[in-house]
Amino acid sequence: MATRYTIGSGLVITALALTLIALLIPVDSFGSRPAAAVTGPAGDDDGGGTLSTAFGPLTAADRDFVRKVRLAGLWELPAGRQAQQRGSRPAIKTAGQHLIDGHTELDRQVIQVGQALGVDLPNQPSAQQQDWLGQMNRARGEEYERLFVQLLRKAHGKVFALVAQIRAQTKNSMVRALATSANTTVLDHITVLEDTGLVDFDVLSDNVQPTK
Repeated sequence: MATRYTIGSGLVITALALTLIALLIPVDSFGSRPAAAVTGPAGDDDGGGTLSTAFGPLTAADRDFVRKVRLAGLWELPAGRQAQQRGSRPAIKTAGQHLIDGHTELDRQVIQVGQALGVDLPNQPSAQQQDWLGQMNRARGEEYERLFVQLLRKAHGKVFALVAQIRAQTKNSMVRALATSANTTVLDHITVLEDTGLVDFDVLSDNVQPTK
């Protein structure tokens, strides 16, 4: 009886030890970057599939979202600074300051997330975003203010739906935290842009793709 008890206890202890090792190895080996092994189908953005990380699975949609948050700041920060300089209405200057404040903080967060998850981030606005900035550079007076408000409001309306989708679906804790911050920021920007009284809701449509 003693021998059987000793053997049984030894097997239980061994099984527990193996389980603990299996749980610890992935976390220790990841550090602050994702594992290279692909565990799921490729996504639309980079074909990398789902990666295992210390913060949870990282899908192609997650990576695409992180890059889009970075892209948003790359054109909305200069747009906000421009509104501060060129806006004649206090509401335009206020909207510009909110863009600066919100995307300065979001940009700090997304750079940290990109480094931690091994996501390569863009360093310049997309071609379409550069075109929007060019349109605002060429506009003057009230035309500039209306264009600023309409372009930014359309873009924020598009990204707001994406943020909600990622926040609801992601299994990665760092991406979820970024989506939570982005949700608050985007809603704030939508509000201050609408507070200008210059949003033309009749022409808001789905033809704006803010990050492509």
